[in-house]
Parts: sequence; C-alpha cells; structure tokens
Amino acid sequence: MVTTATHQPATAADTFAARRQSPVQRVQQVLHAYPTISPVLVLIAASVVFTIVNSRFADPQSLSLVFQQVAVVAALAIGQTLIILTAGIDLSVGAIAILSMMIMAKLSMDHGMPGIPAIIVGIAVGTLAGLVNGLLVTRIKLPPFIVTLGTLSVFTALGLLYSKGQSVEAASMPAVVNWTGTTFAVGQFRITVGVVLVLVLYAITAFALSQTGWGKHVYAVGDDAEAARLVGIRVNRVLLSVYTVAGLIYGITAWILIGRAGSASPNALTDANLESITAVVIGGTSLFGGRGLVVGSLLGAVIVGVFRSGLSLAGVDDQYRVLAIGVLVIAAVAVDQWIRKVRA
Repeated sequence: MVTTATHQPATAADTFAARRQSPVQRVQQVLHAYPTISPVLVLIAASVVFTIVNSRFADPQSLSLVFQQVAVVAALAIGQTLIILTAGIDLSVGAIAILSMMIMAKLSMDHGMPGIPAIIVGIAVGTLAGLVNGLLVTRIKLPPFIVTLGTLSVFTALGLLYSKGQSVEAASMPAVVNWTGTTFAVGQFRITVGVVLVLVLYAITAFALSQTGWGKHVYAVGDDAEAARLVGIRVNRVLLSVYTVAGLIYGITAWILIGRAGSASPNALTDANLESITAVVIGGTSLFGGRGLVVGSLLGAVIVGVFRSGLSLAGVDDQYRVLAIGVLVIAAVAVDQWIRKVRA
C-alpha cells in the first residue's frame, strides 16, 4: 500500500507562519529589512525632547552649526561604512585624513604648488594609503583590525614628520584649499560647501552600493566571504577596491577638514577613529558585515551631533555627554545583535 503525502504550498505555509508571529517578531522583521528605521526614530525622538527642554535647539542657527560640526565625521563614516560592510574595521581613518591634509597644506605653502594640484596630490596620497591597507589585508592575509592599528601609527608618524609638527594657517594656503569652508544661506540655514560635498559623496556611494554589481558584491562578501567566493565573486579584488575607495574618501575629507577648521594641524581628528565607528554603528550598519545602508551612517553622525548640541543647551556637563554617546553605541550594538537573530 502506497501512501502519498500532501504538501501545502509554500505561500500558504508562509502566510500561516506570518500570522503566528508576535508583534515583537514583526518589529524585528521590519528592522531587519529596513536598518535605517532605528536611527530615524532615535533622531526624531531626540530632536523632540531637546526642543522641549530648550527651544533654542530648533533654531536654524543651532541646527546649521550641528550640520557643519558633523560634516567631517560624516564624511569619514562613508569609508568606514564600506569597510564595516565587508566585516572589517578601519582604525586609520583619522591618520590618513591628517596625512592627506598636511600634504595639501605644505605643498601649497612651502613648495608654491597651486591649490588644485595640491588638493589632487593630497587626495591621491589618501587613496594610496587606503590601497596599502587593502594590500595588507588581501595579500598578506592580516586581520583588518591589526592592519589598520599598525597603519594608524605609521600614517600618524608620517604626517608629523612631513609637517614637522607645525600647523598651517588658512592665510598661508591658496583660497581654493579653504573653499570647502565657504558658507552660504539656504533659507534660514547657513551651511558650508563642505556639507554639500559630503552629501554628494553620500549620494554617489549610496547609488554605487544599491545600483551596481560592485555594491552587491560588497554586501555578499560581508555577509559570507566563503559563499561569495563559491559563486564566483573575486573576494580579494572586492576587498582591495573597498579599502582603496575608502582611502579616496578620507583624502577628500582632508580637504573638507581644512575648510571646516580654517587651518591644517597634525593634531586634528584625535577621536576620528572612534567617532566614525560610532556614527556607523548608531546608523544601523552591522559590525558583523553584510547589513546596513550608508545613509544610516549620515543619520548616525547627525544623531551624535544632535545629542551633543541638545545636552549642551540643556546645561548637561560634558562628561555626561560623553556618557550618553557611549550608552547609544552599546544600545545600537545590542539592537543589531537582536535584529540579526531574526528568523528567515
């Protein structure tokens, strides 16, 4: 006697399973599918609370200052996001930006190089530094954490040696080198050219990640490098390109930093590594790779700026502001761990 088993269609089973999900599981599913929802909700809630505490927070002047202050970290967070999406991490972000910045400044001041060529050389040096990181990761097979921890010291030392530890003031450089610090009005807001440049970088990177084969490969490598290799993706080539593009972005950030600070100092960006990672994590990108959106890092950088500005206007001591950022990071990682447990 032969018994035949009847199988329900997959769609019916899926529908039944969906009906059995609890509200918490549905939230988990939504956050897994749309990683930017969490930072958006945090940003809205924080803005509302800080506006209630001190109405000056919502003034165009205060918000303009927040956008200008977060521009540099937001730019660095683009490169950091690319690397974290591949399950890596970059501790040399600030050192590369400083080295590029000092080269731009010193070439234009000490060697009389015109502004645009000096900027191009500085950006090229940043790209080369990113390439070095990528080669160490892909060719020598060193962990990204170890590689960038080492190059953090190397690039920092090179920047100090080249500049002899001296700062370069804006007046000593061609106007185009400081152009990113130029402010202009947008309605009641005043923003800088650097802020616009950061937004352009985000738009280009977001398009590349979502609409190109390269972007899909970046996500695939971060999600499971071995599986990506088995389906024909050249993992090392993808990783090398990611670190190189990140270096390019750090080089452009150096130009933005000169405009923001009004000078070039080898002692700038002391906390850039941690701040860029903080922006990426708060923005919903998983430290384990393969999940996240670059726009989330922009939101993460703005959230940090909003908390600092809001707590300052509320009269909170600076140490508590640092504490609040730390709590945000821990909460973001905890939420990410919870979201990653979602059932397929």
